[in-house]
Amino acid sequence: QVQLVESGGGLVQAGGSLRLSCAASGRTFSSLYMGWFRQAPGKERELVATISSGGTTYYVDSVKGRFTISRDNAKNTVYLQMNSLKPEDTAVYYCAGRALGRSRYEYWGQGTQVTVSS
Repeated sequence: QVQLVESGGGLVQAGGSLRLSCAASGRTFSSLYMGWFRQAPGKERELVATISSGGTTYYVDSVKGRFTISRDNAKNTVYLQMNSLKPEDTAVYYCAGRALGRSRYEYWGQGTQVTVSS
């Protein structure tokens, strides 16, 4: 079993930056495919970025060039560096993980609120 705990959310002005962290328990972190999701009020949860065990990344178009996902397997942690934040980035951000070969994310954090003021 893997437990995920996010941190780093908060209130920031438009144009500012935040770095989210997601600390994982368990010895299998390095083999997990990790992702960051977000859910804004009244909207469906959406995938923001993913990173494979080998470091291959993916970003949704709306955050390309502004957000960077990374991982430190020695620290069992995945990060989301968010720059040039916009009010539309306001949401609860969740990290999630899935084992190789699994199509659905099995492990979820509790979420951290990000609020971007205009």
